[in-house]
Formats: sequence, structure tokens, C-alpha cells
Amino acid sequence: MSKPARILTFKCKKCAKPVQVFLQKVSACSHIQPYQGICDCGELYRHATGQADAVQSFLNSTDSQWAHHH
Repeated sequence: MSKPARILTFKCKKCAKPVQVFLQKVSACSHIQPYQGICDCGELYRHATGQADAVQSFLNSTDSQWAHHH
């Protein structure tokens, strides 16, 4: 299995400028690869790939200390 990219770039939903999100540290499992970054305008941007319920949990979380648990 190939490693996930460490940095992805998206268009900010608030200001439409490019925003980079960085791969977050999680457990060694491959169920989720969460990304997070902050746009220059101050908007928090999150993205994740992997198991649907883990991705949804991350995207719905308002806690910056989110962690994937089994």
C-alpha cells in the first residue's frame, strides 16, 4: 500500500484562496488519514480519507485534539 501524501491543497470554502492541509499524526492503522490546515483568512480546513465512519467522526469533530481509537 502506498503512503498517503503529507500535504494536500484545496480551495478555501470561505475566501476561495488555496489552503494547504497537512497529514495529522494518528495511530499506525490505515482506517483513516486525517488532514488539517488553516487558511490565510483564518478558516480551519479539514479533509480525511479512509473508513467512512472514522472520516465522518473527524470531519464532525470540533476538538483539535481528535484521535482515532479502536
